[in-house]
Amino acid sequence: MRSVPSVKSCTDEEIWRRVTHEVADDLAVDALARDRAGKPPFDELARLREAGLPALLAPPGPDGRGTDWRTACAVIREIAAADGSIGELLGRHYVLSWSARFFSTPERADGLELRAGTEQWLWGGAVDLPDAEPVTGPDLTLTPAGSGYLLTGCRSFAAGVTVADRLALGAVCSDTGESLVVCADPAHPGVAAAPEHDRLGQRLTAAGRISFDGVPVAADQVLGTVPRDEHALAPFATLAPLALRLALVHVSLGIAEGALAEARDITRAGPRGRPVAERDAGAYAAPPPGADPYLLLAYGELVTDIHTAAAVVESASEALARGLRAGPGLGVDQRAEIAVLVAAAEAVTSRSAMRLTTRVLELTQGADSAAGPLGFDRFWRNARVLTAQTAPTRRLRDIGDHYLNGTHPPLTLHA
Repeated sequence: MRSVPSVKSCTDEEIWRRVTHEVADDLAVDALARDRAGKPPFDELARLREAGLPALLAPPGPDGRGTDWRTACAVIREIAAADGSIGELLGRHYVLSWSARFFSTPERADGLELRAGTEQWLWGGAVDLPDAEPVTGPDLTLTPAGSGYLLTGCRSFAAGVTVADRLALGAVCSDTGESLVVCADPAHPGVAAAPEHDRLGQRLTAAGRISFDGVPVAADQVLGTVPRDEHALAPFATLAPLALRLALVHVSLGIAEGALAEARDITRAGPRGRPVAERDAGAYAAPPPGADPYLLLAYGELVTDIHTAAAVVESASEALARGLRAGPGLGVDQRAEIAVLVAAAEAVTSRSAMRLTTRVLELTQGADSAAGPLGFDRFWRNARVLTAQTAPTRRLRDIGDHYLNGTHPPLTLHA
């Protein structure tokens, strides 16, 4: 790997972006080979740590520990353009790294973030609490033991759990039924992770199923209590799922931008870049790529799609950043506006990413050779797996309900 300048003591946004660009360039070089190998992303994490990126989102201050959410979103997007899996891994990490901010006290959050930043922890897990089934009960249970708890159960996660340094988890207390957010160390012998193999896309996110067998959780590892009644939830805490959803939107947008940029490079290289149907028609002498009206039209449409999605995503990103700066003083109405903008960003970007990555296959090599040496199939596979995690129809319904009836999207910790 090329040498990446250290930014541990730097808070300048431009330097963060320059370092991110160098890391993204490095990841792009072997992205296809790593996707096909499907190995746990330990090497990729080493590259991120060398650049100081895991600690980027610690609150900025005189000690220069980090920067803001707008910069973090830009970093996620650029890394995802080079490697969608690593973009998702980093995006989920950033959101989970703020778990103490969402659920604990400022003092507790400061201490945890200082240690996490110093040691370059990667966070995995999820803080939402799946609905308990009447027969089986909750996935993760906390049993009181001394001044703390014992964590038991198992659950599948979309990213990070097989390589994480710490896990942020939602679990239910067996005695009181309270929902708690806790921090757990995956290095404990009572923790076992089983990676997911043969995923269609996003193969390097370190997704998997993780089980806990009586894992101790000390009192200071409990980040907070989550009310079961949504009306008792603090609006600020419910920014956690919105932050996650928006981070994944930036991943989708990055994947689309990466696919378009690589397609442009291939198209410029010559006739191979033309759609199969047009290459084989033989009705006329092929003009050079830069003059082919069909390609110009196709790329014009795709670039416009990207610009449209980016504008919607930027609006949502700015709204979320304002909400996060508001902290516990965030109001219900302001949270509702953020939720609507994030839903709009999801809906627009999901459609654009799928349309673009599908069209790129046609522009570069055709559907008959989608899995060939150029490897453009990975962009489509990554976009498909990522966008399948959302339900655009439900998001659009929430937007319509808010616009027509003034109804607020529900306060929830479910993404």
